[in-house]
Parts: sequence; C-alpha cells; structure tokens
Amino acid sequence: MGAKRKSRQRQNSNYSNVVDINCYNKKNHVEIIPRNKHQESYMLKLLDHEKDIVFGIGPAGTGKTILAVQVAVKMFKEGHVDKIIVTRPAVSADEDLGFLPGTLEQKMAPWTRPIFDVLREYFNAKELEGMVEEGVLEIAPLAYMRGRTFKRSYIIADEMQNATQNQMKMLLTRLGDGSKMAVTGDLNQADRLKDNGLIDFTRLMETAKASHLDIVQFEQGDIERHQAVKEVLEVYGDY
Repeated sequence: MGAKRKSRQRQNSNYSNVVDINCYNKKNHVEIIPRNKHQESYMLKLLDHEKDIVFGIGPAGTGKTILAVQVAVKMFKEGHVDKIIVTRPAVSADEDLGFLPGTLEQKMAPWTRPIFDVLREYFNAKELEGMVEEGVLEIAPLAYMRGRTFKRSYIIADEMQNATQNQMKMLLTRLGDGSKMAVTGDLNQADRLKDNGLIDFTRLMETAKASHLDIVQFEQGDIERHQAVKEVLEVYGDY
C-alpha cells in the first residue's frame, strides 16, 4: 500500500528533483516534492550552498513557508546547521507583543503556528519542547534579532511583508559563518505600504550583482489548494 502511494506521488510530480529527509518521529522517511516549476526553483536555491539568503515572494498557499521549514529540517538533521531560528515582524504593523500575556514563545505562538504545524510532522511535542529549552529551536520576534550574529543556523524569516526597511537590513546582516536564511512574504498582504523593507529590497535587487542572494517570485497559478477550496474561491470570484 505504502509503495503504491509513493509511486502515485512520484507520478503526480513532473519534477525530477525530489529530496529525501530522514526523520525519527512520525515519518521516518519524508520527501520534499515540488509541485510546480517555481517550487522546484525555490527548493533547489534553498538547498544550494552558494545561496546563503533566498527570498520566496508571492501569494499565500504557494508553499513558501512549508518548503523553507522542510529544508531547514533536512539541513539540521544532516548536521549542516546546529539550530533553527524562526522570526517574523511581531504581528501586524499596528500591534505590539508587549500587551500580550505569557512568555515570549507563548506570545509568538499564534503567528508561528503554521511553521510548527510543519515541524510536528518531523518532531513530537516533547522533542520540540526540548529543542526550544536547549536553544536548538528559537522563536523570536524580529526586534530581538538586533545586535546578534547567528553561526551555523538556519533562519526562517516569515511574513516579512510587514518589516520596515531598517528591520530588513538589520535582519539580513545577522548572518554568520555556516548559516542560511529563507525570507518569505506576500506583498498583497502588507499592512505597511510606506517604509516597506521587502518592497525596498526586491527593488534594490533588480540592479544588484549578488551571487549569494536570490529571489523566487511565486505567481497566482502556483497556489496549491484543496479542490473544494478552489471551487469556493471560484464562487466568490477570487480564483
């Protein structure tokens, strides 16, 4: 049964670049299967040791965050990095974490839940708790990145469409030896239209010569949704 399912998965993918991840919890053998050309390009750039910072920009549902987390798990388990760091602008542009109750991790939980949904495919709750306690998995708002340098770390900077220009520059200059960074964002969901760090950096990259940086632009057609959800959106005229 499992062999047949695996065979069907490979047949459903038109792309030859399939990456295996050896995990030790719910799934002992996990594959990253790109579903379209932009996902394939994004995955390969995230895995490319010459590309230290990779931007995935585009609509929700295109797999930007999922692929970034899967590659982070792969690199962590293979010993290429020693820790995984998850960050994002605290919340929307007009909110403040300081007014929320609980620890820093608890405050960030509502906005990092999509990332933890993916991590739970590879680690159980006890393992994740231990990783957080040991600092192997770190969850922190963007403001907490200032003044730090991350070595042998995989940094996932999610929902960066709400970062300011100064925040974006501060984040991108935190990279240390042996580290990689995935930056995701959807400009159509930006709460901040002026002083937008993601818009500013993508504009600067149009004329820059950068061999260690890259950007993958996802399109509306790259969205992967349940067929019923597609039909709902068609009814609303959004698809």
